[in-house]
Amino acid sequence: MPSAKTFATAAGSLRARLSSGLRTRGGHGPNPFTTAGHQDRPNGYLFNRVPPPTGQSRKWEDWELPCYVTSFFTIVILGVGLNAKPDLTLETWAHQEALKRLELESAQIQSVDAE
Repeated sequence: MPSAKTFATAAGSLRARLSSGLRTRGGHGPNPFTTAGHQDRPNGYLFNRVPPPTGQSRKWEDWELPCYVTSFFTIVILGVGLNAKPDLTLETWAHQEALKRLELESAQIQSVDAE
């Protein structure tokens, strides 16, 4: 059975290989997802954005207007399109077929009674 020293050595070398790979991947320094960050603690605001002073509105970023307009038109097109699609369910087809057959039977019965 391997000794505890062997496991410790293997774990240490594995840890060293993984951490060095995280530091050098991409050549841009440490990975921002594995570093501690710039703030000591969260400030309590959504996305850590401080609200503007009272009386001032937040300035929109350049991606927001196209995103909101596209989202609105997508919802409108889907709402109209999905409500206007034809009903192609099996139950609807079977109901229409049953009504046609009942009409044919009633027409045949009436023609037999007329003779």
